[in-house]
Amino acid sequence: MTKIAVLLTQGFADWEYALIGGTGGPFYGLDVQYFSPDSGELDSQGGLRVLVSQGLAEMVEWHPKVVVVVGGTLWETEEAPDISGVLHTLHEAGTCIGGICGGTLALARAGLLDKVRHTSNDKEFLKKNAAHYDGEAHYLASASAIGADRIITAPGTAPASFTAAVFEAAGLPKEAVTQFKGMMAAEHG
Repeated sequence: MTKIAVLLTQGFADWEYALIGGTGGPFYGLDVQYFSPDSGELDSQGGLRVLVSQGLAEMVEWHPKVVVVVGGTLWETEEAPDISGVLHTLHEAGTCIGGICGGTLALARAGLLDKVRHTSNDKEFLKKNAAHYDGEAHYLASASAIGADRIITAPGTAPASFTAAVFEAAGLPKEAVTQFKGMMAAEHG
């Protein structure tokens, strides 16, 4: 089974991981597990309380094919955890690193966005909240997820395209990814 690690922090955004967790395992046979820099009880933006028992060391040892850094308001504060070392270790080992909304700030702080096409909530969001962000020349304003060089980024308003890009990076067959996109778009057709 292909492994996807979902990284949650205090105040994580409920809608940004839900499609990965809710369909990845049950419908597509992916092994989706949850991790946190501070394992223990976390509360989502919507008030969901969860217990995450696995930390960053366990995530590295698990060898996921994809790591998903879920957004949340914590990433915009000085209390945001520095996960740069872990992200670099995993990316250098061949892992795809994805960040959505505030999660893109962790990738920017790690320097992972400096040389690849990427997006986020907007360019100013990255410049304001990620010290040493040096990827402005590669930023693309996009309503959908963007993937390049095993890096996936998306604004917080794009959980469906982000999930599709994560599934594609996880090696889900093209037909399955196309089917997923079709399901998500059906209500708008």
